[in-house]
Amino acid sequence: MAYEVTLIPGDGTGPELAEATRRVLEATGVEFIWDVQPAGVDIYEEEGTPFPDRTLDSLRRTKVGIKGPTTTPIGSGFRSVNVLLRKELDLFACVRPCKSYAGVRTRYPETDFVIFRENTEGMYVGIEFEIGSPGQARMREVVAELGSEIPEDSGISLKYITEHGSERIVEAAFQYAKEHGRKKVTAAHKANIMKFSDGIFLDVARKVAARHPEIEFEDRIIDNLCNQLVSRPEEYDVVVMPNLYGDIVSDLGAGMIGGLGLAPGANIGTAAAVFEATHGSAPKYKGLNKVNPTALMLSGVLMLSHLGEKDAAQRLEDAIAAVIEKGDKVTYDLKPTRDDPTAVGTSEFADAVIEEMGS
Repeated sequence: MAYEVTLIPGDGTGPELAEATRRVLEATGVEFIWDVQPAGVDIYEEEGTPFPDRTLDSLRRTKVGIKGPTTTPIGSGFRSVNVLLRKELDLFACVRPCKSYAGVRTRYPETDFVIFRENTEGMYVGIEFEIGSPGQARMREVVAELGSEIPEDSGISLKYITEHGSERIVEAAFQYAKEHGRKKVTAAHKANIMKFSDGIFLDVARKVAARHPEIEFEDRIIDNLCNQLVSRPEEYDVVVMPNLYGDIVSDLGAGMIGGLGLAPGANIGTAAAVFEATHGSAPKYKGLNKVNPTALMLSGVLMLSHLGEKDAAQRLEDAIAAVIEKGDKVTYDLKPTRDDPTAVGTSEFADAVIEEMGS
């Protein structure tokens, strides 16, 4: 069986990373039909949009995509390509594994937890009012009617959390735990302060947890969670949280495992699933064959698992882990010093992974 997959190379170093990832995915023996489509700053300069309709149409048709990093054009009216994708395809679940691999310099070698971040609600819905705007004035009036006060020189951002959005992200976290042999789900929140937004999230999380008694459940206030993740990371398994918290904790987790170059990601929704590295496009390294492709390759591992190709996913992850642990054919960021002359490039790292799978 051949899987039709939308391949979005992106911009900056994206095309190099995407090509390396395509090669290792094909080396697993799984057959793909790639529909290569553009996104990012390069196509924006040509067509006036960072995300053409044909790219979105492709994802709607194939329902699976793997995407290289993209740059967000300044002043285009788009928050980012990723925000647009999440909105248009209802990619409500951002899944970001945080796993330490042998051979990576880190203070937290025992780290192995998975973040489930709600993608469509919370602080990132983009409802904001600038100083002096009619909306800001109206919001100040509404708050005054509630017996409080917002100073005139305030910018205002609104967040909302729904029962529906909370239920589906928490349910997704529990389903992942069941399917991947995880033992515990932790819900992170700030319900002690935001009782009517985070309070909904926590209440729904508890109700969903009651449907899955075979999985241990706990909740943590978000600031306490951050403290405990770096104090006792081994105690965490699957962590689910609203949008803003998930964004922040994802970078914390990436730092714990050695950096964003090792941090994969998946955005999964009702209409499609898009797999991508969590790091940016690093345009200063464009064309230099230098950047670590591990994050996008591991995102490919997530894609294989999503497609049901569990054996291929495990073989690819094992090969990546073996190359990293051996340490002789890795990129500069995985060497003891960043100017190590034995460091290999993006393409050579892919060669090593392919060789490892064949050994």
